Amino acid sequence: MQLTVVKKTEEAADIFSFEFACPLGVELPSFTAGAHIDVHVRPGLVRQYSLCNDPAERHRYVIAVLCDAHSRGGARTLHSELHEGDTVTVGEPRNHFPLVPAARSLLIGGGIGITPLLGMAEWLNHGHGDYRMHYCTRSEASAAFVGRLREPAFAGRVQCHFDDGPPAQQMALPALLAEPDPDLHLYVCGPAGFIDYVIDCARDHGWPAANIHREYFSNQDLDTSNDGSFEIRIASSGAVLPVAADESVSSVLVRHGFAIPVSCEQGVCGTCLTGILSGEPDHRDLCLSDEERARNDQFTPCCSRAKGKLLVLDL
Repeated sequence: MQLTVVKKTEEAADIFSFEFACPLGVELPSFTAGAHIDVHVRPGLVRQYSLCNDPAERHRYVIAVLCDAHSRGGARTLHSELHEGDTVTVGEPRNHFPLVPAARSLLIGGGIGITPLLGMAEWLNHGHGDYRMHYCTRSEASAAFVGRLREPAFAGRVQCHFDDGPPAQQMALPALLAEPDPDLHLYVCGPAGFIDYVIDCARDHGWPAANIHREYFSNQDLDTSNDGSFEIRIASSGAVLPVAADESVSSVLVRHGFAIPVSCEQGVCGTCLTGILSGEPDHRDLCLSDEERARNDQFTPCCSRAKGKLLVLDL
């Protein structure tokens, strides 16, 4: 879709929000809480950003973009080059972080990880379930949407925690997770270390895996130092293609003419998921669940590899 930037707002230090709408006033495709969109930053550069507005809205999409030291070019470009009135190519919403119908939800966001949780909170505010949200940032100056979270619709449901604030307002995670319940679901999003800390604490307190939901924004911890070569076989033709130690499966496939959609290149978005018929993949993604990985019937060729010498792909 070709959408117009109707509003660009500085929400906090290094964070801008962007509101997109159809220039013809046409309703946009609907989305569900937790969904994201692909933003075509420039030719050949596509990034995913969570939708943080009310899923009931059809007239706009709103995203928030953090530009930090780990930016690989997308955030820097949006911050510096995308302005109100500009046109941007945007993909239809997709959701790898859906809100499960439940009596109660616990939403925990770290930094820019608040964005998909905002959409969830907006949806739950329509009477779709009870919830509590906890928002953790380094400081109030680095916290986006604090004013919005202090509006009456969120009263009594949202608590902000600032690292540089007094001890009394720090998040007491063990206490929050002390009483797992079949009707209570946990959603966490933010930096990888923050997510892992919350999930480990939940598991330590006996939370079932089915009630824990997470979404990573980046995959910074990929260790490629011991990567070796292997081969992939194309099931439909029998062609065998070598994959060198310093190249990805997706780059090999694209080089040989296969139309593999690739976006984040970190195993986060799931765009490139490809079926596997034989062989054991070395899963390095952050989008598949433990159960999905255990089936070994699909993998992310942008970053995952093979544990053995051959993978047979369902292509």
